[in-house]
Amino acid sequence: MSRTFNFCAGPAALPQSVMLKAQQELLDWKGLGVSVMEVSHRSSEYQELANKAESDLRALMGIGEQHAVLFMHGGATHQFSNIPMGLLNSDVEAEYITNGIWSDKAADEASRFGRVNKINAICTDENNLRSLIEQDCWERSSSPVYTHYTPNETIEGLRFEQAVSSKGPLVADMSSCILSENIDVNDFDFIYAGAQKNIGPAGMTLVIVKHSLIEQMNFEHLPRVLNYQIQSKQGSMLNTPPTFAWYLASLVFEWLIEQGGVVKMEELAIEKSKMLYDFIDRDEFYHNPVAIKNRSRMNIPFIIQDSNLNPVFIQQATEAGLVGLKGHRSVGGMRASLYNSMPIEGVSALIDFMQQFKQKYG
Repeated sequence: MSRTFNFCAGPAALPQSVMLKAQQELLDWKGLGVSVMEVSHRSSEYQELANKAESDLRALMGIGEQHAVLFMHGGATHQFSNIPMGLLNSDVEAEYITNGIWSDKAADEASRFGRVNKINAICTDENNLRSLIEQDCWERSSSPVYTHYTPNETIEGLRFEQAVSSKGPLVADMSSCILSENIDVNDFDFIYAGAQKNIGPAGMTLVIVKHSLIEQMNFEHLPRVLNYQIQSKQGSMLNTPPTFAWYLASLVFEWLIEQGGVVKMEELAIEKSKMLYDFIDRDEFYHNPVAIKNRSRMNIPFIIQDSNLNPVFIQQATEAGLVGLKGHRSVGGMRASLYNSMPIEGVSALIDFMQQFKQKYG
């Protein structure tokens, strides 16, 4: 069978070797004669897995003891709903930098719990080219209880080159860029990331939060399962965690270390995205609507000048074994997601197909 390359934005492809190992261990994990899905999360075997997964993640990202690492249920939407419940009220103001649909949704959700200064960071020029407004031009809050932003917007393909400044704790939704570039975790007070892009399957979210910020949160009115302090003390096992997702994430962390860690992933992300952007920019048949300085390395939207060809492109690409290329319904066109598990061969195959398509319809 010829190989299919999955460019879906999420749930996204997992490394092939990880999937094969999970397949081999599915019915007999660690010689126990049962699946990891059937093992108690309280067992010594699973505790060992959970501890190693956290240790590997800390090593990959340089996470120190000042941050708690939590493996939580649900997705990023769960977290951007939970954060304002613990920090925001009518007496304080949170600052939300919006550069796309997901950051906009997070701001709207936060406004249900308190005052929000919603700062639009996107500008569009006369050629419909999108870019990010410089921080000096934002109307900032004087003393925000926290600042929230999304370093990489999955749908619009916009990326901040560096962490935003903040007069309060800095919160970041890194769902689509975590483990793909070097960051200084100490610059952030709260990082969260849905697993289904660069970590593992849907249903789990990583939370990396400073203990000092947890102590500022008020969860007296909320269920214990939403309390980060309790979850930290319980090792993310106040209740039964998403055990299979945690297991797959542990395999991905091992794979990342074998590949050379985040340093290598960033090198590959730059190389892969440059390959595709260079091809798109070669002539006017394809077009990327984002200014070069703000282009995402993970999610590359593009359109064909003749929009009638978009569905033809999607259909023929799928038939060629290139799946998940349909753009988000809110923006249309196409989108190629180049997460860590996408090999260079997949990008080359996409470029070859795009070249052939252009020759046929251009």
